[in-house]
Amino acid sequence: MAGMTLEQLKIFLAVAEHLHFTRAAEELYITQPAVSAAVHNLEQEYGVKLFHRIGRHIEMAEAGKLLQVEARKILDQVTLTERGLRELNNLQRGELKLGSSLTIGNYWLPSKISDFKSQYPGITVNCSLANAETISVGTAMGQFDLGLVEGDVKPELQNNLEYEIVGSDRLQIVVGKNHPWFDKEEIEISELTQTSWVMREPGSGTQQRFEEALQNWGINLSELNVNLVFTSGEMTKAAIETDVSAIGISELMVKKEIQLGTLRAIRVIDHRNGAPAIAEIVRPFYKLKHRQRFQTGLAKAFEQMLVKG
Repeated sequence: MAGMTLEQLKIFLAVAEHLHFTRAAEELYITQPAVSAAVHNLEQEYGVKLFHRIGRHIEMAEAGKLLQVEARKILDQVTLTERGLRELNNLQRGELKLGSSLTIGNYWLPSKISDFKSQYPGITVNCSLANAETISVGTAMGQFDLGLVEGDVKPELQNNLEYEIVGSDRLQIVVGKNHPWFDKEEIEISELTQTSWVMREPGSGTQQRFEEALQNWGINLSELNVNLVFTSGEMTKAAIETDVSAIGISELMVKKEIQLGTLRAIRVIDHRNGAPAIAEIVRPFYKLKHRQRFQTGLAKAFEQMLVKG
């Protein structure tokens, strides 16, 4: 048996993605007969059908679905191994792929990347931003060398991901000038149900931590009057500048506006245990990495920098 080659796997995956031999050939800059031959040779070698030919169209066969999953794993591992070999030159060149939730990526991570770039100027750092759930899934799927999120890792991903606290921030209850709380320094927990709210979307680390705080304070999310839901903290912040709603938001995101006096952070006081106490919402920043995937030297260097602070 001659065995399959990496080139055959690349051609097969292109056909599987497009479900079209000619489009696969155009993507790979090879001829359509070469694509057909590669797929035919795989089918002949292993005695299976990878695609069903139905008229002028093709559909994935069961063997094709299996090979698509395994071929992607193989080629991903080859890519990581090639990167590892290239990085044996004292980390003078290479690429670091990071995934970050929005608050971390916009306000906490840039200085970390800048410090890393000053130490390794030849390294390219690519950072993708999305909500915490998307970054966790992407890290588990191998899209990122490291992920950075504010929210907890879902139980179904914990078998694949290692996570470690590398920082933290606080969520604050914030209102704009038109809100009746703007002239107050503090409110009682019970008052949280007496205003309208602008929220982040489900899957957001900010929203996850805010809902956990509400539960700890004996408040169900359904008790709040939620007017708007946005997919970014910047949008929630902008929404309350002239509105009469409140938000729970990272102190990193509103530091400038609070200094300028356009927004105000309100302390929440908890009297439930007798003596009054400030009800704070502190949330950790987690570093995520895959438990089994190969870790490049660049990822290890950046990880060490984060852990050392």
